[in-house]
Amino acid sequence: MPRTAVRLLATAVVATTTAAAAPAVSAVAAPHASAATTAIASQRVTTSATDDPFYTYDGSTPLASIAPGTVLKQRTLPYHVLGIPTPLTVIQLLYRTVDAQNRPVAGVTSVIRSLTGDRTRAVSYQSFYDSLNPADSPSRAIAGNLTLGGVIPNAETVLLVPLLAQGYSVVIPDTEGQTADFAAGPEYGAATLDSIRAATRADGTGVDGDTRFGLMGYSGGAIATDWAAALAPAYAPEVNRRLVGFAEGGLLVDPAHNLRYVDGSVVWTGVIPMALIGVARSYGLDLKPYLSSYGLEIYNSMQQASIVNALGEHPGLTWKQMAKPQYANPDSVPAFVDAVNKINLGSAASPTVPGYIGQGDGGVFEGTFSNVPGIGTGDGVMVAGDVRALARQYCATGDRAIQYQQFNLLSHIGTAVAWAPTALGWLADRFAGRTAPSSCGDIAAGNSLAPEQVTTPGS
Repeated sequence: MPRTAVRLLATAVVATTTAAAAPAVSAVAAPHASAATTAIASQRVTTSATDDPFYTYDGSTPLASIAPGTVLKQRTLPYHVLGIPTPLTVIQLLYRTVDAQNRPVAGVTSVIRSLTGDRTRAVSYQSFYDSLNPADSPSRAIAGNLTLGGVIPNAETVLLVPLLAQGYSVVIPDTEGQTADFAAGPEYGAATLDSIRAATRADGTGVDGDTRFGLMGYSGGAIATDWAAALAPAYAPEVNRRLVGFAEGGLLVDPAHNLRYVDGSVVWTGVIPMALIGVARSYGLDLKPYLSSYGLEIYNSMQQASIVNALGEHPGLTWKQMAKPQYANPDSVPAFVDAVNKINLGSAASPTVPGYIGQGDGGVFEGTFSNVPGIGTGDGVMVAGDVRALARQYCATGDRAIQYQQFNLLSHIGTAVAWAPTALGWLADRFAGRTAPSSCGDIAAGNSLAPEQVTTPGS
C-alpha cells in the first residue's frame, strides 16, 4: 500500500472514531449541563501552541522550591471534540512536576468531574497521543485546539465515555510534558503521579485525598501507566496507597529491542526517527554526528511529527540507512545506549498494586515480519517477549496480582479494540474490592531485559 494511503487510512480510522464519540459525550454530559456551563462555553479560550499564557508558570517562587504536584494555575472550560465545545465541563491545572532529567517543570492536566458526584473513585487516563509536537497534547485538544496529531486525543473520547457513564472522575495528564518528550518513560510516570496529586489538591475537581484511583493507558499511554505504577511506591507513596491497580496494553518495555523489531517494517518504521528525536530531546543529546546525510534529512524533517505523520511515512526504513556506516550497530553510540537504558522498564522497580497487561502478537497484519533472535515477534511495534518478561519479573519480585493476556492473532491496533472493554471491566472489579486475578506461573518465557552494552564503532 502506498505510504500516503497508509497514513490517510490510519487518520481516517481515528477521525471516524472521533466523530462517533462526539454525540456520545454530549449525551452523557447533557443532563448535567447548567447555566454556568453555557456561560463558560461562550467564553473565548486561547489554545495556540505558542500564545496561551496558561501553559507558562509566571510565579515569583522558583519551581525548584515548590513541592511536586502543587497547583500553579487553574481554569474551567468546556470539553471540546474536534474543536467543537460540548456541554461537558473540564478543569485544567498547571502543576509542578519533573522532566526526564529530574528538573522541575510545569505540566498540565485535565480533570472531568464525576457526573454522579461520586468523590470516592477516579481513573487517571494516559493518552497515546505519541507526538513530538506540544500542540498535539490532550489538554490542547480538549481546550479546542485542532492539529493533525491532536486527532488522537479527540478519538480517545470513545474510551472516556464509558468511564464517565459509570460515574468515575477522569484525570488526563499531558504525559510528554510541554516539550513533547516522546517515549521518555520516567517523565511520563512522574507527570502522571504529580497530575493525580494536583487534581486532589485543587478546588472543585471532585476528587480529594481520600479518592481511590485506577491507572489506564494503551500504547504510549501504557508507557505512562506502567512507569507511574513502578515509580509510585518511592516517588509518590501517598498516591500509591490509593491506587487500586493499573490496566495497560501494547507496552513499550525495552526501546533498544523495539528499534530492532520495527527495522525495515512497512507501517511502523517512522517510530525509528521519532524515538531518536524523543531520546535526544529528553536527555539533551546530540545524535546528529552519528547520522548519515539521509538520516539527518529524515531527523530534521520529523522534529514536530506525531504518530499520525509517522505511520507509513518511510516504509522499509532501517537504522543502517539513517546511521553512518561505522554506527550500523546502534549500541556503538554511547549516549544513545545510556538513554535507552534509562527508559528500559526492566530496570525500574516493580509496582506494588494489581495490574492487567494486554499484548498483541500478530504484527504481520501491520507489516512487521521481524523475528530477530532474542527479540522475537510482537504486535507490529511492541515486542511481545519483552512484555511477557516484564510481567514475569513483576510476579517474581512480589507483585503476584498480575494478569497477562496475549492476543496472538491481533496487531497493535486490533489489540486495542479487544483490550479496552476488558481493561474497563478489570478496573471496575478492583474498585468493587474483588480479588485481582493472577497469571503468575502461567506466563510464557520472554526476553532478557538486561541493559544494552556499548560496542566499538564498526563492530
